[in-house]
Amino acid sequence: MKKQVLLVEDQAATRKLLSHYLGEFYEVTEKATAEEALEWMAEGNTPDAIVTDIIMPEMTGIEFLTHLQRSQNDVPPVLVLSSVENSVEKMKCFNLGALDYIIKPFNPEELRFRLHNIFRN
Repeated sequence: MKKQVLLVEDQAATRKLLSHYLGEFYEVTEKATAEEALEWMAEGNTPDAIVTDIIMPEMTGIEFLTHLQRSQNDVPPVLVLSSVENSVEKMKCFNLGALDYIIKPFNPEELRFRLHNIFRN
């Protein structure tokens, strides 16, 4: 049985590319906003991991991570994708429970490898 990955990405082209690529290895659920992701999880869905962007409209990835930490007993492993190459932002994500942080643009194979490592550990 494939592991389920929740993909939270506001850019449709990036979301579709990642979903297509990761779909070879995982069951991927796509959400365009953090609000949609939280609603989906509130319906009782629990992904094995979350891949999320940081810069999103309405609710940012940082706010999403904060909400997860406050509302979830068992937060799934989170891998952050971001165009923000800033150690302050990275540390915010790590302090909020993210296990990895990948800078955009990124190599999809690297993303798959890092996600695989999250599941392995």
